[in-house]
Amino acid sequence: MTERKKILLRLDPAVHDAVARWAADELRSTNAQIEFLLRRALGDAGRMPGDAGRPARRGRPPRRREGEGVDDVARDGTGGTGDGDGGPGDDGGVEPEPR
Repeated sequence: MTERKKILLRLDPAVHDAVARWAADELRSTNAQIEFLLRRALGDAGRMPGDAGRPARRGRPPRRREGEGVDDVARDGTGGTGDGDGGPGDDGGVEPEPR
């Protein structure tokens, strides 16, 4: 997996508060909401790079069992099986609705 870039972003406090409230309404972190908005704006403007990775999956990453290494957890990078059986690593296959 490619290392994610880190940036310092200065925002007007009122803008930050509005984004944070919106994020909470959609059960996202403020950081994930900002990335969601940037990706949507890039897509709408036709400027989304073809090599841009997919956004991180929602939810908690699966727990590792004792003795499991990183290579033993979902090799496709999704973090879960999405098969809906509720078993270990199941993320329910839930993805955000497109806008």
